[in-house]
Amino acid sequence: MTIEPGLYHLLFISTALFFIGVYGFFTRRNLITMLMSIELILNSVNLNFIAFDKYLWPGKMDGLFFTVFIIAIAAAEAAVAIAIIINLYRSHQSIDVENAEDLKY
Repeated sequence: MTIEPGLYHLLFISTALFFIGVYGFFTRRNLITMLMSIELILNSVNLNFIAFDKYLWPGKMDGLFFTVFIIAIAAAEAAVAIAIIINLYRSHQSIDVENAEDLKY
């Protein structure tokens, strides 16, 4: 079994998306930007599932099912995170991570 050249391109794009997401998550202090970085990481995983499904196992649909499941989980996660961010903004008038420490207690 040989790996197609198109798979390398998709894996490169996926790796770039993943590391941009990790960099954004660790360097930003805005909760909305951190949420967008997490979504980038999840989309890079989805791209990996689709790429491997297409090039390594073309007859199976496992990667597609995992991708749909991850998209559903990401939508639920984004809805809960935005609700928490809105609640934090209403109480502290800021969405900075440093102000989110008050939510511990």
